[in-house]
Amino acid sequence: MSHRMRTIQMAALIAGAVSFTSCATLDFEASDSDAVEPRDMGVEVRPDAPPEYDLLVGMQHEAHGALGKATAAYQRALEKDPDSAFIHRRLANSMIRGRDPAQALVHAERAFELEPDDDQTRLFLSQLYRLSRQFDKAEAQLLDAEGNPRGEQAAMLLYQMYLETDKPKAVVTAQWLIDRGQDSTAAYAMLAKAYEGVEQPKEAEKALRAALELDPNNVRIFSQLARLARGQGDTAAQQAIFREVLDSHPHHQATLMALADVQIGENDIEGAIETLKEIQQHYPEALRAIERLGFVYYEAERFEEAAAQFEQYLSAQPGDGEVTFFLGIVRRRLGDDTAAIDAFTMVSPDDDHYAEARTQLAVLHERAGDFSRALEELQSAIAANPTRPRELYSATLRAKSGDFDGAVAYLEGLLLKSPDDDELLYNLGVVYGEAKRTKEALVYMERAIDQNPKNASALNYVGYTWAEGGEKLDMAEDYINRALGLRPDDGFITDSLGWVYYMRALPLVETGRDTEAKEYIERSLKALHRAEELTGGDPVVSEHLGDAYLLLNEKEQALQNYEQAVELVPREGEQPNLMKKLEGLRREFE
Repeated sequence: MSHRMRTIQMAALIAGAVSFTSCATLDFEASDSDAVEPRDMGVEVRPDAPPEYDLLVGMQHEAHGALGKATAAYQRALEKDPDSAFIHRRLANSMIRGRDPAQALVHAERAFELEPDDDQTRLFLSQLYRLSRQFDKAEAQLLDAEGNPRGEQAAMLLYQMYLETDKPKAVVTAQWLIDRGQDSTAAYAMLAKAYEGVEQPKEAEKALRAALELDPNNVRIFSQLARLARGQGDTAAQQAIFREVLDSHPHHQATLMALADVQIGENDIEGAIETLKEIQQHYPEALRAIERLGFVYYEAERFEEAAAQFEQYLSAQPGDGEVTFFLGIVRRRLGDDTAAIDAFTMVSPDDDHYAEARTQLAVLHERAGDFSRALEELQSAIAANPTRPRELYSATLRAKSGDFDGAVAYLEGLLLKSPDDDELLYNLGVVYGEAKRTKEALVYMERAIDQNPKNASALNYVGYTWAEGGEKLDMAEDYINRALGLRPDDGFITDSLGWVYYMRALPLVETGRDTEAKEYIERSLKALHRAEELTGGDPVVSEHLGDAYLLLNEKEQALQNYEQAVELVPREGEQPNLMKKLEGLRREFE
């Protein structure tokens, strides 16, 4: 190599400070008599300039990311000095960055031919062989005559390659590094990863424990141990590892968060709550912990606490649609419909939860008796994400908002295309029922049951309608029990069963057969309390409980249930006599 080219290699260290424009001057100092002297180099392409000039121009372009110009400059330098290993290597590096690996490899191989004893050129060539998936050639460059790595850098490159191609050799290479005196945590971590690759988790754990002996407080090694335990499905071991970290790093945020995730996965809700509260205590701005705790409270049905967490999170991240949506759900579960409406309204149209938020708004407005507004919100939901349940719901809302004929026409039109569709038949029955055309409603419901004897909603509708009318109580009980067999945790079907028992007891009480009546009332109360539990509180269920207690002459308990029904916001169409019953009982207690 010439003195001049060695000087260029030194100059490469300061090339980032060189700049030029059309009238700029390349200014650098050379310590070699053969180096380029400072002079005006405003013209980029100078055929008479030495190769060092083009090389420095290329370095300058490369430093600024102009890879095409850099490559062109290096090629000009190479034309002037074709046997320079350094220029070949610079050109290869530029071509790799410019995504021309085939030509880069040609120049890297030539650089190695010119300087076969240069370790950096060998490593560079090996990297290119690896990138081009020529693993045998890469390995041949990196191993010596005895089959050992040529050095630590070669071993590191071999290890990375073996992880892709030959995992047992990765184990051997990592152990070679350790045997060579590399008793570092990094080497043992490499050995552990290699053992994971050959599915020897116990050996991997031993390697990581050896790393911890060298560095007992290394959180990254503990994290690798935890990942190893997770891969084995050993959540108990994961938690034990996290506890180890916390012993030496109390309140370590990432570890606490990982522990909470494992606790949530194991359904250890109370443990997860305590862990997340610890994060909040020590890291009050940790938004992820605030959000996660909100969802944990939600899953535990601790809605007041969930709402507080969601609101705290949204004060810092007001645009989070998912949390805003679930705040609305929580507020609705708490019976605060006004706050729920406010939350659902805040979900933006470009959010994934927008359509469901608008559907929830429709339900809330329907419950408040504002059917036109409910239909308007539902149509927004359908526009964003049309689904069959939403479209069928829209027919019900059309009927409730006064467009009975439009609702029927819409459903009948769908039924013409699918005459055996029990879901359409059921919805037609609902629309007729909302219009108080009960006989026609029952006809459609019976047709739905004929098409699908497992239509629990239709079975419940018919059974409850018969019970309300005090007729066909044996068949009503049978239909409702069939429905409950299909959906045993449905609170509204359970309420229907309680109401059937109530209606069986009522004529017995009226005719003085109190002993027989009491058995049915007790059954009724058992079913209705179960319905109350399943629904989370419903005004109709509470009124039914009041009626059942009143039938037992337990007036104080009946009064409490009627008052609870009022607090839960009665459905006017279904509970026309609630206030009359409540006021009558109140007068008795005055």
